[in-house]
Amino acid sequence: MAKEQGTTTIVLNRRARHDYEIEDRYEAGLALTGTEVKSLREGRASLAESFVSIDRRGEVWLENANIPEYLNGTWNNHAPKRKRKLLLHAAQIAKLTRQTEAKGYTIVPLSLYFKDGRVKAEIAVGRGKREYDKRQALREEQDKREAQRAMRYKNLRSRS
Repeated sequence: MAKEQGTTTIVLNRRARHDYEIEDRYEAGLALTGTEVKSLREGRASLAESFVSIDRRGEVWLENANIPEYLNGTWNNHAPKRKRKLLLHAAQIAKLTRQTEAKGYTIVPLSLYFKDGRVKAEIAVGRGKREYDKRQALREEQDKREAQRAMRYKNLRSRS
């Protein structure tokens, strides 16, 4: 069987980009069971309420991520919201630990994707946005969209 090539996005966590200012990004592998991978291949996952934690032993865990049970699975199917271990280098874990000790910083999962046949998670260190920061970001995005719309309209009129 030929090995898969390239990347395929499974799920994005849009809420994380809205709620946090993203600073550093990391790519981590996931330790999964067979039925979890099969469920992910069907595109069934949610990172809506998930977060990343580091325990006392220096292991990084993806918690509260919802990967539904595989529909064709048997009695040994996986639990949908179990803790899943993230695979990172020791230096990366040490750096993440130092960064999250600062006040207001946390580790959030941004996406899950297949890279050359393996499931990867993109995680990031982010600082929580305040409510007025969120409103300001939405306003800037809306202004940018309106400017693009106006330019497109002006270009269409100038051609006629």
